[in-house]
Amino acid sequence: MEANEIICPDCCNWINLFGLITIVLILVPNIIYAIKFRGKEIKCNCCRSMYIIEQIGRYGSMFLMVFNIGIAEFGFASTQHFVAYLIANATLLLAYFIVYALYFKQQTNWKSMALAIIPSCLFLIDGILLRHYLLVSFAIIFALAHICITRKDSCSVQ
Repeated sequence: MEANEIICPDCCNWINLFGLITIVLILVPNIIYAIKFRGKEIKCNCCRSMYIIEQIGRYGSMFLMVFNIGIAEFGFASTQHFVAYLIANATLLLAYFIVYALYFKQQTNWKSMALAIIPSCLFLIDGILLRHYLLVSFAIIFALAHICITRKDSCSVQ
C-alpha cells in the first residue's frame, strides 16, 4: 500500500481536501482586506500583461492545489512527505496570518513583499512535495509575476 492510499483513499483521488482547506484559509485575510478597503482606489505601476500572467499563475496554482485533473498525476512519495506538507502549510499559513495582521495595522514594503513571497513558497513547496509538476510550473509563474509586481509597484490604497 502506497502512502497516497493511506492518506487519501481511491474515492477522493481527484480532490485534495488539504489543498482545499489551505486555499480557503489563504483567501480569508484577502477577503477581509477587500471588504475593509472596498471602494478604495489602488494605484499600481505595472503593465497589464504582467497582471494577466500573475492571475494565470494564481488561479492555476489554486485550482491545481485542490483538483487532480489527470495531467501529471500527483501524490506524496512517502508518509514523511505528507507530514512535511502539513508542517510546511501550517507554518506558512501562520506566517501569512501574522504578516497580514501587521499589514492591516500599517502597510509597509516589507510586509507587502512577505505577503507576495509566502503564498508563492506555499504553492511551490506543495507542488514539489506532491510531485505535481504542473502545479510547480504555475507556482513559478505566479511567484515571478506576483513578486515582480509587488516589488515594482508601491501599490497603495488611496
